Amino acid sequence: MPLWLIIGIGSFIGGILRYWISGWVQSGVLVFPLGTLSVNFIGSLILSLIVNLSEQVGFFSQEAKVFWTIGLLGSFTTMSAFSYESFRLLEQNENILFGLNVISTIVLTLVTVYFGKLIVINYLIDVK
Repeated sequence: MPLWLIIGIGSFIGGILRYWISGWVQSGVLVFPLGTLSVNFIGSLILSLIVNLSEQVGFFSQEAKVFWTIGLLGSFTTMSAFSYESFRLLEQNENILFGLNVISTIVLTLVTVYFGKLIVINYLIDVK
């Protein structure tokens, strides 16, 4: 089976799981995004387990690793890849790159969300 199809199947499943789990967790919480925090926490833990089992023990085939990491967990949570890659920079004593990655990711994504809002408010609302 081609890797792109394996990733696509995993992404389909991960997206549905994210919807169900984050909705279930969030159902009793009014403001704080506990559902998103939960899937990010769960996804980061599972990604770390899979990658380390693959690297340390050779437990997963390449196809299974791609299914779980890029496919399922990639759509389940974006924070798992960000967290794992940042942690790897720390392990490699790349402290400056770690800080740059964390700060730039958080700042740039927040700024981008703000720009998206500005674009809609200033240019797209009258398009209706």
